[in-house]
Amino acid sequence: MVVLRSSKSTDGSDLRQEVHLVTGGGGYAGFWLGRNLAARGHRVILIDVRDPIWTLKENMKFMICDLTNRDMVKTMLTNVDCVYHMASYGMSGREQLNRRRIEAVNVGGTENVIQACIANDVTRLVYTSTYNVIFGGQTIINGDESLPYLPLNKQPDHYSRTKSIAEQKVLSANTSVTDGGKTLHTCALRLAAVYGPGEQRHIPRIVDYIEKGLFSIIYETDTLQDFLHVENLAQAHELAGRGLTEDKNCIAAGQAYFVSDDAPINTFSFFGPLITGLGYPMPSLRLPISLIYFVAFLTEWLHYLISYVYNFQPLLTRTEVYKTGVTHTFSIKKARDQLEYSPTIQNDISKVIQHYINTGHMKPTQKKGSAITQWIVNIFIGALFAFLIMSFLPVAK
Repeated sequence: MVVLRSSKSTDGSDLRQEVHLVTGGGGYAGFWLGRNLAARGHRVILIDVRDPIWTLKENMKFMICDLTNRDMVKTMLTNVDCVYHMASYGMSGREQLNRRRIEAVNVGGTENVIQACIANDVTRLVYTSTYNVIFGGQTIINGDESLPYLPLNKQPDHYSRTKSIAEQKVLSANTSVTDGGKTLHTCALRLAAVYGPGEQRHIPRIVDYIEKGLFSIIYETDTLQDFLHVENLAQAHELAGRGLTEDKNCIAAGQAYFVSDDAPINTFSFFGPLITGLGYPMPSLRLPISLIYFVAFLTEWLHYLISYVYNFQPLLTRTEVYKTGVTHTFSIKKARDQLEYSPTIQNDISKVIQHYINTGHMKPTQKKGSAITQWIVNIFIGALFAFLIMSFLPVAK
């Protein structure tokens, strides 16, 4: 049993030591949030199917938990004040193509968390959502929370579809009466693309492609996207948790909020300093986004056909193409006004660059043989795209 006691926050003020639980706490964003909550004097429980690779701080505890196991989830949420449901599956890469697992974790796991909150008298649930519940490849400029959900039949991938279903379930559970007669308050944070030093999902793939010479194509430079530094992510979640308290008049209850660095930028411009910072040239081959989308489509079909024999990592999926190639930006005004959210870092990847330099990812001195090899690879890639383009040309009869 967890015992609550008086404590002091980092600013010296009195603070009741609450118990905060983070699902997906073995992952990058979940662990970062847990670390920040612990630093403020809360007792933090991280649950996940995998151990975190970082060292636990004071007031932090990690436990293995599979969200698809309802009984296990119910046990984990005993004596908890606030739950941050950050766990999900299928965000990028080959995971996007595993529909069964995506459904089980994102929808089934969320239902289990909601029911566990009700059974254990948890009064606050913050759901980590995504831009994708609104965005599905259409241009959006400075959108806000008044925009309707993208219809499920128009969602381009199963991850986005299930995240939309899960968000709506969480918000519908707001004001549910718990088994002990308390009231559950819920809200959702719709996040932009997350980055930061040590990020484990997206940036390692990009660095790997850079090192293999595969990051040599630009398909859109005039579009804008939002990004979210992990420190801003943690701030938004903590503020959302407070926004569900009586002290804040439960202002966040039943609400959804867009969260970003509030500094729209082109994806290739955003990652440009990382590419050049590691000693590599900026991509120079420019191709239309429609062609890249078609190649991603073919890659997904190839993966579907041979994944049972060889579960390879797709270079790009269709979802990743339009996320990086179509303008979609959202206002953080609602989060700023209601939660007092104020991003402290904006599009700063200097620590990301330093992290990869420190871990030995600077471009090595290129030998003649490796230069020839890279030239051959570039010719092969160029020829491949040329053949694809030619396949669209009319045939003389």
